[in-house]
Amino acid sequence: MIAQTATSIFESWTSNVWLVLLMKTVVVLLFFLVVPLMIGYIEHKVLAHMQARLGPMEAGAFHGWAQLVADGVKFIQKEDVVPSAADPSVFSLAPAVAMIPYIAILVVLPFGPTAWALNLDVGIFFVMAMSSVSVIGVLMAGWASANKFALIGALRAAAQLIAYELPLVLAAAAVVMQAGTLSLVGIVEAQQDLWFVIPQFIGFFIFMTAALAELTRPPFDMPIADSEIIFGAYTEYTGLKFAFFLLAEYGGIVALSGIAAVLYLGGYNPLPGVPLPDWMWMFGKIVALSFVVIWLRATYPRLREDQLQRFSWLALIPLALAQILIVAVVKVAVK
Repeated sequence: MIAQTATSIFESWTSNVWLVLLMKTVVVLLFFLVVPLMIGYIEHKVLAHMQARLGPMEAGAFHGWAQLVADGVKFIQKEDVVPSAADPSVFSLAPAVAMIPYIAILVVLPFGPTAWALNLDVGIFFVMAMSSVSVIGVLMAGWASANKFALIGALRAAAQLIAYELPLVLAAAAVVMQAGTLSLVGIVEAQQDLWFVIPQFIGFFIFMTAALAELTRPPFDMPIADSEIIFGAYTEYTGLKFAFFLLAEYGGIVALSGIAAVLYLGGYNPLPGVPLPDWMWMFGKIVALSFVVIWLRATYPRLREDQLQRFSWLALIPLALAQILIVAVVKVAVK
């Protein structure tokens, strides 16, 4: 279902359907290949400063600018090893299955009133569905590796997804109720006067916490805990296949930060009196939220598995349900 509220900027350039489709594809893929790598570079720099780690500051003549290039060359040079007992087709397909959902999310992410590839009437439903697909790639990787440690990590990831998908969806549902639409562009337009982070700050906290768990980022990185189970479902992966999993992680940070910006921070809506283009506001909010994700990695220790499950089922889900109840009461009272 396509929303008819506005015409995309791509359609305003040309009426050729195939040319428009090509332009949208190129822009989305370029964004996915460039911005997540930029977030990876920022993580190198931020962790280097926060933890006084000098290694990432050495590659290149200025401030370690070539560290990401060095990492890319390293991945390309590594041998592509497939375990003899592994299922080679599933083993090779898993990184793509983990990465593609985040590309799909970027397709519906609005950077302006007309700056989007696709404006769906059910945009937030599409986003929530895509965000839960990546765990299939993790399960494929763990099962196909023929490695018990990899399988344990994959099952941990599946259990974590089940526990934190509910608060993620419930927090988004409260925003949809307040905005009165499932369209991401419509949700942003509903925040022209007041960003939803103010009346729904608890929902923002729930969404960001659940997003961290969905991405298996610290302090919710139990599925890939290197000190306990080597590197989870990715234990047997080397070279470019492992690099694709890392790209999927950083792509997930960008995608879910973008969705959080749309749901709670007004998306491309500016602060009053700051004359910047719409797309710069949206991009700046994505980078700011990505910085918070990196900051948390340098700050908090890893939780135990039982603590993670209790935190979701006994804290986040009841809070999310209470948030929905409050929004519903306020909406009825206002009407």
